[in-house]
Amino acid sequence: MVSMKSGIRLAILSSLLVCAVFASAEDDENQKLDRQFQSAVAQYNAGQFAEAAAQLESLLPHAPKSFEIHELLGLAYTAQSQDAKALEHLEIAVRLKPDSAAARTNLAASLIHAGKPDLAGEQFRKALELEPRDYDSNHNLGEFYIQIGKIADATPFLEQAQRIKPSSYENGYDLALAYSLTGRLAQARQVVQSLLEQKNTAELHNLLAQIEEKDGKYLAAVNEFEIAAHMDPSEQNLFDWGSELLLHRTYEPAIAVFQQGTQRYSNSPRMIVGLGMALYARGKYDEAVRALLTAADLDPADARCYLFLSKAYDSSPNQAVDVIQRFRRYTELQPGNALAQYYYAMSLWKGKRTEDSSLDIQMIESLLKKSIALDERLAEAHVQLGNLYADQHEYAKSIPEYLRALELNPNLPDAHYRLGQDYVHVGQKDQAQKEFEVYQRLSAQQMAEVDKERAEVQQFVVSAKAAPAAKP
Repeated sequence: MVSMKSGIRLAILSSLLVCAVFASAEDDENQKLDRQFQSAVAQYNAGQFAEAAAQLESLLPHAPKSFEIHELLGLAYTAQSQDAKALEHLEIAVRLKPDSAAARTNLAASLIHAGKPDLAGEQFRKALELEPRDYDSNHNLGEFYIQIGKIADATPFLEQAQRIKPSSYENGYDLALAYSLTGRLAQARQVVQSLLEQKNTAELHNLLAQIEEKDGKYLAAVNEFEIAAHMDPSEQNLFDWGSELLLHRTYEPAIAVFQQGTQRYSNSPRMIVGLGMALYARGKYDEAVRALLTAADLDPADARCYLFLSKAYDSSPNQAVDVIQRFRRYTELQPGNALAQYYYAMSLWKGKRTEDSSLDIQMIESLLKKSIALDERLAEAHVQLGNLYADQHEYAKSIPEYLRALELNPNLPDAHYRLGQDYVHVGQKDQAQKEFEVYQRLSAQQMAEVDKERAEVQQFVVSAKAAPAAKP
C-alpha cells in the first residue's frame, strides 16, 4: 500500500454542528433531549468520543430514526476504532438519507477501517455520483484508489480535485506522488515546484528528490534529500539521504549521514543496518560487523541485516563468538528459514580449517543439508557443502554438489574453480580444463558482482523505506 500525504477526508455534516434534533418540540422533556444532543455534539467536537457516544446512545430510543444521531454516533465509534458499532450506525444513516454524499463518505471511510475495501469503493463512487464537482468526493475516491494500489485509476480524480481546488496542498502532494509512481516525472516535478512556491516543506523536497532519482538525476536528488533532512531531520529524511548516497557508492558521506541518524534514532534497526552496509562497502569490516550486530539485537527476526552481517564477517572474522551467537539465535527464531541455517553454518565454519580441533564438521554438514532441504534451489548451500566434502577429499560427494549448484546458477566462478580442482583429483583433466576456462571468463566479469551488490543494497533500501519510524 502506498503512503500518501493525506487520508480520506471524513465529512462532518454541518447540520450536526447546528441542528437541534428535537428543536420542533416545545415541551420541557424534548427541550431537555435537545440539550443532550447538543452536548453530545460539543463532546464529539472536543474529542471526548466515549462521552459523546454514551449521550447519543441514551438519546437513540427517543429518536430511533434520526439521521443526525446515527451519523454522529457512527463517527464517535469510528474515532474509538469500534468498527462493528460504527458500521451499524453509519449504514442506518445512509439508509435514512441515501442522497447524502457526506454520509456515504463517512460509511466508506469506516468500511476501509474495518478492512472492507470493496464495499468502501462502492460508497466512494456513489458519493461522487451525487456530487461530481465536489472537491472532497473527487479527492477521496482518488485517495481510495491510491490506498489499494491502483495509482493509474486514482490520477483522474486527483486531477479533477486539483482543478476544483488548485490551492490544495494535500491533493497537490498526492497528485505529484501519483504522477511520480506512474512515470509521469515532468508533470510530477511541475506540481511539486508549484507547491513549493506556496509552501516550502521538507516533505516536498523529499518527494522532489524521489522524482529526480527516478529521472536519473542523482546530484539533484541527493541535494533535495539533503535539504529535506536539514529542514526536518526525521528518521525517514535522514535514512533517505543516507540511502541515496549509499546507492550511488558515495560511501564516506553516507557513513556520516547514517552515523548522524543512529545518534538521533539509536533504536532504529534500518538506520543501523544502513550504517553497517556503508561501513562494509567502504571496507571498514570490523566496524560494519559491530553495527550489524547491534541491528540484529534491536530486531532479531528482521532478515535484512543478516546478509550483510555474513558478508562483513566473511572479511572480518574477529568477532566470531558474537556473530555465531546471533546466527544461532536467528535459526531458533526462524527454524524454517533456509538462509538462517546457511548463515549459521557459515558463521561456524568461517576462518577455520578442517584440521582445527574445535571445528564441528558434522554440525556444519547438518546445517547445510537442512538449508538445502528447506530450499533445494539455494545454490550457495550446495557450493559450500561441496567445499566441505572436498576439504575432506570426498570427491564423490563434492562433485555432485558443485554440479547441482551450477545447474541452479551457472555464473558462480568459485563453483567452477572448485569443481575443476576436484576433476584434477579424480583424473578428469579435460573436464577440469573446461571448468578452469569458465572460471577465468567469469572472474573477468567483475561488474556482475558489483551490480549484484548494488541490487542487494537497493532491495534493502526499498524494503526499509516502508518500515515504521523509530522514536529519537
